[in-house]
Amino acid sequence: MPKLKILFLCTGNSCRSQMAEGWARHLQADQIEPYSAGIKTHGLNPNAVKVMAEAGVDITGQRSKLVDELRDVGFDYVVTVCDHAHESCPLFPGKTKVVHVGFDDPPRLAKTAKTEEEALGHYRRVRDEIRTFVADIINRLPAKDGA
Repeated sequence: MPKLKILFLCTGNSCRSQMAEGWARHLQADQIEPYSAGIKTHGLNPNAVKVMAEAGVDITGQRSKLVDELRDVGFDYVVTVCDHAHESCPLFPGKTKVVHVGFDDPPRLAKTAKTEEEALGHYRRVRDEIRTFVADIINRLPAKDGA
């Protein structure tokens, strides 16, 4: 059975979509060919890298990229992980299904943190929420048309 090609899309492809791609590679490599991209590129967020490493997932080999770089990939699903990406999501050809599963923005939440540990707590919580979603993603995605 071919792997599902899933794109995790976020505004800057720096944190949430990168975490989702990392978890998909770590937890679902036998079923999913994961990608991540953004409407813009903000670079890989160092705190996202740090908290993923704490959980045993190395995302340092990933890079922040624009969704346009992946236009030739025939995705089965595009999962928008933030509201802005969902609202700005480009059209995808063929039978690509777009699904929105929003997660809080750790960098935005961390701005009000009083300590680095408190800031990292926001990243850890969102990391764990994304892990829970990705661990059961096959059951959470709507059926493809004709499937």
